[in-house]
Amino acid sequence: MHMQTNDPSSIVVRARNVTLALGSAEAPVEILRGIDLDIRRGESVAVLGASGSGKSSLMAVLSGLERATNGEVMIGGADFSALDEDDLARARRGHVGIILQAFHLLPTMTALENVAVPLELAGDKQAFDRAARELTAVGLGHRMDHYPAQLSGGEQQRVAIARAMAPGPEILFADEPTGNLDGKTSEAIANLLFQRHKETQATLMLITHDRSLAARCDRIVEISDGRIVDERQG
Repeated sequence: MHMQTNDPSSIVVRARNVTLALGSAEAPVEILRGIDLDIRRGESVAVLGASGSGKSSLMAVLSGLERATNGEVMIGGADFSALDEDDLARARRGHVGIILQAFHLLPTMTALENVAVPLELAGDKQAFDRAARELTAVGLGHRMDHYPAQLSGGEQQRVAIARAMAPGPEILFADEPTGNLDGKTSEAIANLLFQRHKETQATLMLITHDRSLAARCDRIVEISDGRIVDERQG
């Protein structure tokens, strides 16, 4: 099943017959088996599936972290399937934000530095001002000088969200962003994620096994055994 859109210029994520095989050439393991998917600018899309369904691998391919074995991947007008590693890194920078289940904060840097330093390395002269604004936007204006070990899990994920949002990405990928958090904290982080999506108008692709979380998105794409098995409105 595939959902068509009327305006091609509104498509920011386009996958055509995308496959991913890992392992050796003699014994390849098929992870993705011919994915076709369009995501429109500003849309929120949940990719729903059980563990091992291929949903995280799909996110890795669409975000440029993993290269598809075959097929076409167009992200924000750039052909990710045709770029080498350096060009891929350049194409991702500023266009793609990624939030993972593990927070991946640098323990020797404060919350502010964790958000600002990637911006600074990318040449942003206003990196620390921008980082402070993002941390304030996620409710951590009073915790900027704290190190990750001094922050709760929920606070660490707020820093990770601020870091992903700070460059102003067109597309935000979130892979089980509440997976390491307790129920109450999970809900608060989910609320924050959808709030920032709405405020920034970024396109959101949410990877989850949680049907109630998926239902908050505009559209749900269900994946099983490396194939899309259902698409419906959220």
